[in-house]
Amino acid sequence: MPLERPALNPSDLEPRTGSTYPEPLRARVTPREKRALGDALGLTKIGVNLTTLFPGKESALRHYHSHEDELVFVLEGEVVLRTDDGEQVLTAGQCAGFPAGARNGHHFVNRSAAPARYLEISNRDPEDSAEYPDEDLAFRKVGGKYVYTRKDGTPY
Repeated sequence: MPLERPALNPSDLEPRTGSTYPEPLRARVTPREKRALGDALGLTKIGVNLTTLFPGKESALRHYHSHEDELVFVLEGEVVLRTDDGEQVLTAGQCAGFPAGARNGHHFVNRSAAPARYLEISNRDPEDSAEYPDEDLAFRKVGGKYVYTRKDGTPY
């Protein structure tokens, strides 16, 4: 019997493979596949992505959020969590959480030879912004629209 709302098969969703990061930073994370489960199910308060991270790629640039909590749950494979505190390997069945406002930059790197899959879950806060401690980059709302800027606020 086919699944119907409020259920779905994630493999039926078209994955997003690109990134909105400015070049040349974009190449560090692409290609990757994100299936927006939360959007497909009509969720408006939480975001849920099923992400496939390919060998040699980063999940995102190392960052932290002002207003959004994040939780990542590894389903398959292995990723390296990089934070201000160092590195930690996560495998299937393990998870990590990042509280809103905690200024501890984080991201995942796939250093293995196989793709890794994980769930990214976060609240959707219209006041959120992100900082990138390793780059001259910020993500913030300017004139009602989210854009990437340099840390001083000038356009990227």
